[in-house]
Formats: sequence, structure tokens, C-alpha cells
Amino acid sequence: MSRPRILVTRRWPSAAEAALAERFDVTFNQADIPLNTDQFRQAFSEYDAILPTVSDKLPAAVFAGDVRTKILGNFGVGYNHIDIAAAKAKGIAVTNTPGVLTDCTADIAMLLLLAVARRGGEGERQVRAGAWSGWCPTHMIGTKVTGKTVGIIGFGRIGKAFARRCHFGFGMDVVFYNRSKVDEAEAARYGARQLATVEEVLAASDFISLHCPGGAENRHLMNAERFAAMKPGAFLINTARGDVVDEAALISALDSGTIRGAGLDVYEAEPQVPERLKAMENVVLLPHLGSATEETRTAMGMKVVDNITAFFDGREPPDRVA
Repeated sequence: MSRPRILVTRRWPSAAEAALAERFDVTFNQADIPLNTDQFRQAFSEYDAILPTVSDKLPAAVFAGDVRTKILGNFGVGYNHIDIAAAKAKGIAVTNTPGVLTDCTADIAMLLLLAVARRGGEGERQVRAGAWSGWCPTHMIGTKVTGKTVGIIGFGRIGKAFARRCHFGFGMDVVFYNRSKVDEAEAARYGARQLATVEEVLAASDFISLHCPGGAENRHLMNAERFAAMKPGAFLINTARGDVVDEAALISALDSGTIRGAGLDVYEAEPQVPERLKAMENVVLLPHLGSATEETRTAMGMKVVDNITAFFDGREPPDRVA
């Protein structure tokens, strides 16, 4: 019996690629360049499974025509880059990789919070440019983190892990908004308390950290009105998805001093980043590093392997989302 044909759209850690090659007839994208719409349409007609990443755009148009593909094994927890309705209409299952990237993404959020509050990016650029003239009492004054209030939008796995770091690591008061009610005892395990609206969280917090899903439901959740609702001098941290933030409104809020700074790991039109953001000293910019550790990226790949193995063995994939 022939092995299922699998397309891996980007290069993965070697251990995960080896596991795929042992079990399936695999084609790797040796150039490691994202596929275009026409290439995806062709792939859907030739492969039993396609394993995409957040860098792959899969709108309804790519599902047009003859489709051989039976499953999309997404390398990542977020899947708003996939038109789920179009996949379902073609009878294609979709899986993701939750859980394994929780700690590393929460770590990156903490890194961004500390870096923007203490002006770490600015300081490093100054030293590298040879522009530092030595210590003085008024040099590069930042914002204290310990004891401040952090507001979390989205209290899932990553939001909870971030809350734990903030409260138990830095003595921060943690408030959060979540669409569903979180048991008070569960929230207390992370030193957090739930507020009823996004606006209440914004008004109370010195730092706002986004940990909600992307996609249509949360597109531009942070818009001009919500930036105006933030506490004066507050900071925004985004490690969720780029489309959760209206970047034009963010730039305006930073320009006007409505908020003091931002730390970003994700962008609306990755890998493009607005020039005005890149020119701002009070913004820390990372290239989507949330899950970028050897341990986590390998674990993500192995989760995809487990999901598609289960599917082709006739079992329910453990991380099926559609």
C-alpha cells in the first residue's frame, strides 16, 4: 500500500522532518520560500496532506478546483491564515499544535514588556552606535515594572502562563478580560482577577498584553477608541496575531503620546513592518520569535506528525480544529 503524499510548505527542525520522512512520502520546500496561490492550488490536487505555517496564506481561492488533499496539519497554534469554511466545504480536516509553545511565547511577551519598559532596545542601539557617553542620573529613564498592573486580553494557556510570570516573578497586579467566565479559584492560581469588559482592563492597566486568537472576530480589537481608553502612559504588548491591532491606530496613539510604547512580535502584513513603526524609539520589534526555540519548534513538528499519523491511521487527530 502506497504511503500518503505529504507537502511540507517550509523547512522544519531536522528531527521533525526525519520523523515525517520515516512515515510518509514527503516533499520538502527546499527553497523555504512561501508558496503562492497558484502553487497551492496545484498542491491541493497532488498531495494527500499539506502542512502549512502562519507564513502561508490559504484563502478560499486556493481551495478551488480538484482537491486531493484530505488534511491540513498546521505547524502552529493559530490558524486564522486558513479559510476554515472553505476547507470544511472541501471535506478537508485541519489540525494545529496547542500547548507545546505556551511557555516560550509567554517568555517572549515578558521579554517585550521588560524591553519596552526599561528602554532596552534604545539602550543597545545607543551602545552599538558608539553614542553612549557614560552613566548619568537622568540617562534613559524608563518605567518600573515590579508592582505595576498588567492587563491581559485572552486568558487561555499563554495568557495564564504570562500572568504567572508577571505576578509571581515581578509582583504585578494582574487583571484580565476573557470571553468566557473563568472560575475565580482558577484565576487566583495565577494571581489574576477577571474584569467584565476590555475597556475596564484597559483603564486599569499600566501594561496591556494581547493573548487572544486572530481572525475576523478579533480583527482590530485594539483600535483608536481602545487606545484612547488605555491608562495614560501605558504600554501595549502583542504576541498574539498582527490583525488584532489596527497598526495605523497604534502609530497614531504612539505619535500623539496616547500610549507610551509598544512591544510587538507580530504584524498585520508580515513580514512587512510599517516604516513609521521601525523609526520609533519607543517600540520594540521582534521577527515573530514567540515559539522560536529548538525545543518548542521540534515539539510543534512532532505534534503535526502525530496528528496526520492518527488521521491516516483512521483515528481522530488529537488536535483537530475543523
